[in-house]
Amino acid sequence: MRVDFNVPMDKAGDITDDARITAAIPTIQYIVGQGARLVLMSHLGRPDGQRNEKYSLKTVAHHLSELLKQEVRMADDCIGAQVQAAIVELKSGEIILLENVRFHPGEEENDADFSKQLAMLGDIFVNDAFGTAHRAHSSTAGVAAFLPSYAGFLLENEVKMLRQVMEHPESPRVAVLGGAKIKDKLGLISNLLDKMDILLMGGGMANTFLKAQGVNIGKSLCEDKLLEQARNLLDKAEKQNKKIILPMDAIAAETLSEDTVATVCEINAIPENMMILDIGPQTTAVFSREIGRAHTIIWNGPVGAYEYAQFTAGTDAIARAMAVSQAVTVIGGGDSAAAVHKLGLDQEFTHISTGGGATLEFLEGKTLPGVQSCEG
Repeated sequence: MRVDFNVPMDKAGDITDDARITAAIPTIQYIVGQGARLVLMSHLGRPDGQRNEKYSLKTVAHHLSELLKQEVRMADDCIGAQVQAAIVELKSGEIILLENVRFHPGEEENDADFSKQLAMLGDIFVNDAFGTAHRAHSSTAGVAAFLPSYAGFLLENEVKMLRQVMEHPESPRVAVLGGAKIKDKLGLISNLLDKMDILLMGGGMANTFLKAQGVNIGKSLCEDKLLEQARNLLDKAEKQNKKIILPMDAIAAETLSEDTVATVCEINAIPENMMILDIGPQTTAVFSREIGRAHTIIWNGPVGAYEYAQFTAGTDAIARAMAVSQAVTVIGGGDSAAAVHKLGLDQEFTHISTGGGATLEFLEGKTLPGVQSCEG
């Protein structure tokens, strides 16, 4: 079973957020409850195809053991005779976690021989790692060529919920988009214009659209090379009678730091020496009103420099407005999910995706190799 145990850790090597581990537990418990011998595989970090103890999954195995109240054995590697011998020793209902699959270059290369060696460790392949489903790697897609393949509960639910909001959304349909850059989100924005009625845009990515409209954004983050693409998307929205709502005011400051002096500015009056670092109160009110009217809402990306405390107000307001909404609410993972988690509002949302890049590519309309291999 492929899981996504690529969890964040601090400098001491302790897990700081186990959401990805807990998300896989229902599938794990179901499988061992059927009496199967369960072999788990995952990656952690970017060890670049070499063994690096910094990226060992030993800590994850220990943590999972505590969560399951059941021993999770730890393999020394993910392929080879020793691993095969350890799996043979497993009894019905027991679990072993393979060492980081990215310790081998064949993983990210989707090498057929490496895939085959992984496949030799099991009789059935279950993919429950939606967060890596956009990667055509050996442990996410390659193994499926050698074994009967199925989706786990987590992956199945992710696909079901994301398809629901993209293929059968109830109007009014609203997408909230933030984050620093639009470079990786041009396809997403274009696809969402086809599916949604209104796009509420904040964060650094909104600056490029504001500048494309002729707004002076001071020294704010902006992708000047993408101004033409931004204009094209604004034109597309107008032709399709869709609305892209950009900030009317902003929280601006001279520097991006915890102790900088922040000021509320009208969007057409950003001082030359300042940068936009959050949406302002007027924009927050407009965004919240549109969220309150919506029946379907997708959110991806914070609308301010969320890593700094004094620029979290806009993102927090978006989270609270969605939490009290009666709409179907879906969060596309990443920093948006972290913001909701910090506010303790997780249970108020219809679905919080465990994917980052996978969610973005799915919402963009791309075929994910890890999903496709379970559906074929």
